[in-house]
Amino acid sequence: MLDLRLNLPGKRAPCFLFIGAHCDDIEIGCGGTIMELLRRYPKARIHWVVLSSNSKRASEARMGARLILGAATRPTVTIKDFRESYFPSEVPSLKGFFEELKPIAPDVVFSHYGQDLHQDHRVVSELTWNTFRNHMILEYEIPKYDGGLGSPSFFVPVPPAVMRKKVAVLMKAFPTQTTKHWFSPDTFQGLMRLRGIESNAPGGYAEAFYVRKLVLGGPGA
Repeated sequence: MLDLRLNLPGKRAPCFLFIGAHCDDIEIGCGGTIMELLRRYPKARIHWVVLSSNSKRASEARMGARLILGAATRPTVTIKDFRESYFPSEVPSLKGFFEELKPIAPDVVFSHYGQDLHQDHRVVSELTWNTFRNHMILEYEIPKYDGGLGSPSFFVPVPPAVMRKKVAVLMKAFPTQTTKHWFSPDTFQGLMRLRGIESNAPGGYAEAFYVRKLVLGGPGA
């Protein structure tokens, strides 16, 4: 298994941008990866953006971000109120907001899978690629009633302790979602176990991503 480390210029702290259509998407899709990135890059600049929320769910989203990010150095958490389930008709307003994200100049953007069966997720993925045209983008997956899980090719091993923390955060931070039959500890643990098997992860668990474009630079690149 090839260990790809970020090749950042000037030994500066990296900048990561996490984008989620809904309040729990980032935690579900890449919560374990975030904790692993912060372990490796404790001074990383973090921008966490949730696009759809209401007053009740916004408090859940902030709790989820706080629990996942832990002692991250001054993360920026933004919660917007675009209309959930109507993103295809909200594209002009969403595009305007995405343009406001450009100055962040992230090293890596985490966003939704482009072929996700949820319409909001697909729109977010399209706008991510439309806005960040010269950036590394990792597309995360969300298990749900609609199905649509595929065969990702980019894996981040997640230690068992991190897996357990991610699941605990989801259960604690998002009580409004626990009535959904798929929103359960075994769903999240099971998917990470499956991806761990596929990637031969040392601890048995992993999160997986889709990569449309990946450039490997040589020495001095």
